[in-house]
Amino acid sequence: MKKQRPIAVDLFAGAGGMTLGFEQAGFDVLASVEIDPIHCAIHEFNFPFWTVLCKSVEETTGVEIRNKSKIGNSDIDVVFGGPPCQGFSLIGKRSFDDPRNSLVFHFIRLVLELQPKTFVLENVKGMTIGKHKAFIAEILNIFEQNGYKSHSTYQVLNAAEYGVPQNRERLFLIGCRHDQQLSNYPNPITKIAKSNKSFTPNQLPSTPTVWDAIKDLPEVEDYLELYKQDWVFADFGKPSDYAKKLRDFCTTDNNYSYQRRYDSTMLTSSLRTKHSLESVKRFESTPHGKTESISRFYKLDPEGICNTLRAGTASNRGAYTSPRPIHPHTPRCITVREAARLHSYPDWFRFHVTKWHGFRQIGNSVPPLLAKAVASEILKSLDIIPHKPIATQDLGNSSFLKFGMSEAAKCFGVNPHVIAPRIRQPSIKQNHQHQQVSINE
Repeated sequence: MKKQRPIAVDLFAGAGGMTLGFEQAGFDVLASVEIDPIHCAIHEFNFPFWTVLCKSVEETTGVEIRNKSKIGNSDIDVVFGGPPCQGFSLIGKRSFDDPRNSLVFHFIRLVLELQPKTFVLENVKGMTIGKHKAFIAEILNIFEQNGYKSHSTYQVLNAAEYGVPQNRERLFLIGCRHDQQLSNYPNPITKIAKSNKSFTPNQLPSTPTVWDAIKDLPEVEDYLELYKQDWVFADFGKPSDYAKKLRDFCTTDNNYSYQRRYDSTMLTSSLRTKHSLESVKRFESTPHGKTESISRFYKLDPEGICNTLRAGTASNRGAYTSPRPIHPHTPRCITVREAARLHSYPDWFRFHVTKWHGFRQIGNSVPPLLAKAVASEILKSLDIIPHKPIATQDLGNSSFLKFGMSEAAKCFGVNPHVIAPRIRQPSIKQNHQHQQVSINE
């Protein structure tokens, strides 16, 4: 077996959840493509030593990806990504002919241009339902006709079975060139409490709970500064084993990511939310594991796992904020950092300073630990032994975290209207909720 850092490309990169997961498994994700300049700025901050191409995949070529990154003529080990397929979402309208799903075919085109050994296509569970199975069959058939093979059966993986304290199911299609060995899907490594799945008793450790994920984080209500900025130097509590890993307090044998240089006494991505007194009272009276009747916010059960974190809508589709969970013990919505913990992001990873962008970046992303589980199986099929880099990497300039759209677009040299401007709307639009729940974005 070879000991090296294999090469990966991330299409539809967002803030970088899959990039991070593949890095943790042992890949160098030398190029990422993302259309949203604000997401690109966050990606640039967290992965400043790799290349992000700020443009649509529709206007991107394989040659450009190679030439504008360190890849050059090197053989690429894996291309991965989650093409937006809102037409297949279980939440929104499903339509086989939805034009928003055309991005899938650009994913296929770029894979065929780049000719990686392996590809991973991640998407919504709704893509596996009813007539949409024919769409998956069409995708796999195109790959088969162009030198790639894949599993005859595909899998929907739940992040909660891979160490993530969140119920989040996603489809993964895995394929490889005909000259390569096809990767297996990862077996679960944690079991969900109260799950109906038939795991052998004591076979797997339990999935971390909500409280495992966030109990050591400082209470943001104690810091007035967090009304104006998203960071503060604070006193952290005693972490769980899960939180120790995210705080980088312990080394794990199978984390092959680059060490980041950051101050572990700084609480980040924690801008506070102003709630009305009426909202606070309702949040207090809502039982754990139940949905508050007016806001429709779900109150987290400290001994359970988080419900699926949603992204809300993009600026060109109303900029509505998805319902945010209620903290299990404090009558408020959770912070971006608390959401990041529930998504398996380490504490050094930063998001946009606004809550709207921050939650959207998390809700749109694949939990890193889930991506890592998939990536680790791919490494086995490539017959590569991963290794931990020695060098500690600096994070990018913190100004990237504050960019508005015009600043981000200028930084990357793109049109500021590549994403339609955000139209500010009430966070909750149901009955008269926006009059009863006050949330500052």
